[in-house]
Amino acid sequence: MKFSKLKLTTPYLKLDPLFFDEVEPTPLDNPFVISTSQDAAKLLGIDEDLNLDEKLLEIVNGSIKLEGSQTFAMCYAGHQFGHFSPRLGDGRAINLGKINGQNLQLKGSGLTLYSREGDGRAVLRSSIREYLMSEAMHGLGIATSRALALIGSDTDVARERWEKGAIVLRLSPTWVRFGTFEYFNSQRKTSMLQDLADYVLKESFPHLVGEEDCYMKMYAEIVKNTATTIAGWISVGFNHGVLNTDNMSIDGRTIDYGPFAFLDDYESHYVCNHTDHEGRYSFKSQIGIGHWNLERLAMALSPIINYEYACAILDTVYYEAYEDAYLARMRKRLGLFVDNQSDKGFIGSMLGSLSNATIDFNLFFRKLSSYDGNKTPLLDIAVSRAPIEKFLAMYDERLKKETLSQNERHQKMLGVNPKYILKNHILQMAIENAKIDDFTMVNDLLKVALSPCEEHVELEYLCIATPQKAKNIKLSCSS
Repeated sequence: MKFSKLKLTTPYLKLDPLFFDEVEPTPLDNPFVISTSQDAAKLLGIDEDLNLDEKLLEIVNGSIKLEGSQTFAMCYAGHQFGHFSPRLGDGRAINLGKINGQNLQLKGSGLTLYSREGDGRAVLRSSIREYLMSEAMHGLGIATSRALALIGSDTDVARERWEKGAIVLRLSPTWVRFGTFEYFNSQRKTSMLQDLADYVLKESFPHLVGEEDCYMKMYAEIVKNTATTIAGWISVGFNHGVLNTDNMSIDGRTIDYGPFAFLDDYESHYVCNHTDHEGRYSFKSQIGIGHWNLERLAMALSPIINYEYACAILDTVYYEAYEDAYLARMRKRLGLFVDNQSDKGFIGSMLGSLSNATIDFNLFFRKLSSYDGNKTPLLDIAVSRAPIEKFLAMYDERLKKETLSQNERHQKMLGVNPKYILKNHILQMAIENAKIDDFTMVNDLLKVALSPCEEHVELEYLCIATPQKAKNIKLSCSS
């Protein structure tokens, strides 16, 4: 199957016209393909090389449409940095339609009804970041939207400076957000709120359709999914940066990659977004913000579910699901396969040691994956060695409770502890190269993003140490 032969449907357009605005994409000038993800293409049933499809560029640029496509932008509201914005919506994203359970969307494709003061565009810099991180998050085994293709252009876009426009074709099983429910609740349109809930049930939770208390059960699953995803972020040192309710997917997956970062040195209070002056969306705060956003969702759903009962479910399910998922991931990262009641405290002590040692978070785990009693490789990557020596003494004792051989443990750990992490200094190198029309690094990063734990001998340059001046830097929201 070729990409250009896909036949889309548009079930979202069966909802009331208040849910969306039918709009045509605005093509970029002199577009060109930068990169494609054949791995993401598999989700659509595509088995032919995307780069050989002569219509790919025109479709991603919005010049021609896939069969069945009716293009539209979605309406939603949202709490942004804690303050409610009653009407947001897809200001620069245009939906194409759906196939194989995936909704196709162009980001950066021009003005919509919801663009407000924006221009409907996305610049090359931010588009490279979203394209690569969508695939990298998948490579790390964390639920996420995907990215099929990235195109550049000669279109000038005004940000802090003039930049070139780009478009990402991204995929997700749903683009409904917490803020979509907030919009219809704030408008007091209960019948439409229920229509939206029924749509989400059918699209994302079909096993609940027709069940008693289906909306409450749906909410409980949203809580669990969200907690599980955030646990994944915390386990790999990922900071989303803008966890507004309009950036929270209703099925719990990661969406909307703006100012994000992976930790360099372990710093639990790290804030990656330089406009987040109060640290609302710091690395550690993501856990609490997830809970806060879910409470906003419970309020938005309150016309069709019992709010107090929903909050009780939230308090019970959220932290339990988070802790279960987080401990499971961290035990694997540490090579601990025999459950031990003391592991939660052990992991907490380890994080304290990492913080005191000033040590690269993910490099620590990769080195630990080959630990055979020789402490030197780990001590050599720490600014302060004593905290790591203290941890390794504890680790040696904990390993005595394990039953796997050292070699078996190493192999399992190497399979979950990535060698390649898309840190911001590496992404910035790719962006700088792209400015001079060299996209080699973008495609190299895509390769390691999809298999971050494997050895890519020819791509060793992608795991160079973070320069001191680039460690845990803050990024702009501008995109």
